Amino acid sequence: MTMDPAHGTIGGDDTDQRDVQNNNFAENSQPHQEPRRVNNDPRAKQQKGNQVRRDRRDVHGWVVLDKPIGMTSTQAVAVLKRLFNAKRAGHAGTLDPLASGGLPIALGEATKTVPFVMDGRKRYRFTVCWGEERDTDDIEGRVTATSDQRPSRQAILALLPRFTGVIEQVPPRYSAIKVQGERAYDLARDGEVVELAPRPVEIHHLTLVDQPDNDRAVFEAECGKGTYVRALARDMGRILGTYGHICALRRTLVGPFGENDMIPLDQLEALCDRAASGEGSLADALLPVETALDDIPALAVTRADAARLHRGQAVLLRGRDAPTCSGTVYVTVAGRLLALAEVGNGEIIPKRVFNLTGLTASPGRNERN
Repeated sequence: MTMDPAHGTIGGDDTDQRDVQNNNFAENSQPHQEPRRVNNDPRAKQQKGNQVRRDRRDVHGWVVLDKPIGMTSTQAVAVLKRLFNAKRAGHAGTLDPLASGGLPIALGEATKTVPFVMDGRKRYRFTVCWGEERDTDDIEGRVTATSDQRPSRQAILALLPRFTGVIEQVPPRYSAIKVQGERAYDLARDGEVVELAPRPVEIHHLTLVDQPDNDRAVFEAECGKGTYVRALARDMGRILGTYGHICALRRTLVGPFGENDMIPLDQLEALCDRAASGEGSLADALLPVETALDDIPALAVTRADAARLHRGQAVLLRGRDAPTCSGTVYVTVAGRLLALAEVGNGEIIPKRVFNLTGLTASPGRNERN
């Protein structure tokens, strides 16, 4: 067995990974009705209204959707699940309807790697509108405070170091954080006063990109898990002696996925149409499952050891070529992803085994720009 270093990864923050379920309706036969046509395709199922739906299929990999403004993350997952006719799907880091940009969607076995995307960095480009604070901390909320003061460029630049590094941040009242078992945004919508405790977050970089006029400033931030850009705009506005809220937001990096990996929804739909007519393949839109594991060492094993790991059995590390590392690795056999495992005490212990039977990324997608 040989040890190869994998490439770097950076990830995201907490997310609601609820999958969208599809309802199957039972159909009651009526004796007096004429017999209905039956689709002989064994892949198809008969549904209410004589509609035919193919069985969901195994699709494994990542699609980084360039999410349009106005679409929720849950809606985006449902759309991709339908386009790929996939059995399983989930996203790695919620993106608000107001925002556009990178929404990594995991299909099939890629859902097992979602935490590795969520636990690293994200990058945002966002515009703050000065002079108003809103209850949601973005443009969709109700105005709660106003000011005629506008910050100068020098004042903004002098403030940025205070919001760089590890800081204490109070999340927005309209957030998915749970308060006594309830989502904060549900309590806020019901008119309850939501008091959220500050928590540490890390902002790696915060820069002023542009100041189109006195009322707006454009920033770029690269931050760690759990950071709320809306809260950043709110807090900067208060310290600058005015108020502020997010009026535009775009995510440009999520973990290992950057703008070069993103695909707009219309391009994805066009690719699906071409694939349906036999002019292309949906595999071309997929990134490999292991893309999410780029920051983890890759460990290649023999086929004999792979068979043991696939059965959930530990493998002893033997010989002078045995790796000396410890901790989490991803295991490959003949260049194919096999398992996530822990190395320690002279053993490889499988934690999650992958079954990549079905549609996977095209071979060329392993080489990313």
